[in-house]
Amino acid sequence: MPGLERGDLPPRIVVSPPGPRSRALSAGLERFVAPGISTVAPGRPALVWQEACGANVLDADGNRFIDLTAGFGVAAVGHRHPEVLRAVAAQADLLVHALGDVAAHPGRLALAERLAALAPVDDAQVFFAVSGAEAVEIALKTALAATGRPGVVAFDPGYHGLTLGALAATARPAFRDPFAAHLHPHVARFPFGGDLSPVVARLERDDVASVLVEPIVGREGVLLPPPGWLARLSELCRRAGALLIADEIFTGFGRTGRMFAVEREGVRPDLLCCGKALGGGLPIAAVLGSRAVFRCWATPGEALHSATFVAHPLACAAALATLDLLEREGLPARAARLGDSIALRLARWPSLSPAITAVRGRGLLWGIELASADWAGRFARAALARGVLLLAGGPAGRVAQIAPPLAIAEEQLEDALELLEGALGEIAEARP
Repeated sequence: MPGLERGDLPPRIVVSPPGPRSRALSAGLERFVAPGISTVAPGRPALVWQEACGANVLDADGNRFIDLTAGFGVAAVGHRHPEVLRAVAAQADLLVHALGDVAAHPGRLALAERLAALAPVDDAQVFFAVSGAEAVEIALKTALAATGRPGVVAFDPGYHGLTLGALAATARPAFRDPFAAHLHPHVARFPFGGDLSPVVARLERDDVASVLVEPIVGREGVLLPPPGWLARLSELCRRAGALLIADEIFTGFGRTGRMFAVEREGVRPDLLCCGKALGGGLPIAAVLGSRAVFRCWATPGEALHSATFVAHPLACAAALATLDLLEREGLPARAARLGDSIALRLARWPSLSPAITAVRGRGLLWGIELASADWAGRFARAALARGVLLLAGGPAGRVAQIAPPLAIAEEQLEDALELLEGALGEIAEARP
């Protein structure tokens, strides 16, 4: 089977996806991988990725796709970027693994210095994590320890991860309900982007440690707050002595046209969670926070929160190369420019299909809301058949998400949008 010699290629479908090899591999996954972590539903084979490069994905059957998921936003600089690969290879020749929190390595310091300089946080330090959910756990624990207060304010919809602490703040009941009896009991949830008067009343009780918010809701529907809403929320936190935690795991590192989404309103959170795009494909995350807030973790004994693979040498090398690319190639500004042109085109989409009820987004993060989950599923399947990968989800499964690599070739993006318009035309001819 031919591989991907480049990452800026158009789609090529050789067998209707998922093809026979993907189906066979899906059957094996269904048998050997526990259902809690497997995306393979019984009797519903999944697409199996074989290779990825730039904005292209090759599946196990030789189909080539344009990727409008960026691997959940991870591949901001493109899949398998040569500079990231070279940095990882060079690091692997020196040191593959250190000793977690006990023995550091030069890359850990270099990345911490780099992130502290980029952070929209006053007098920033870096608390490394392995995943986005762990970063949220660290931020919530930091706020509890720094303030001595039990309360957390979160928003609906909102997605912050599925570990037990982060799950308490994640809004979707389907995720929370099986574990509801064991979640943190002091979480108050309010409508995202809504009237802040109830938040004011909650903060006036003087027991809130933190306010956790996505500057733009990502996975749960691509929702933008009204202008000034985030800045007003920040002001309320300062007045109440609660820490503002910005969850930028998805929006960080250029996705919305700025290095961090909070920068658009000049908001400087106390803690900022980031991950996904940071590692260029390798697992790494971090909480960027003020030195004064992080002082609560100081201890003469062992670290109070750590992990074996924290600030892994290979991941740090990949992250440094990724930050170089983001800055040198101006990818956040490029995302803003492409987003402006996408906005004009997507504004016409509701007229292409009665299934579309709303279009919203910023930079290279867009949500296409359809009238039902059935419509959204049809749209995603029609796109897949044409060689375009996009995710359909959100709380009701109604939002198709466009989130390509920030480095996607403009011709590829144009091709993908044309193919999606064809998919819309197809589903407009059928009734769910």
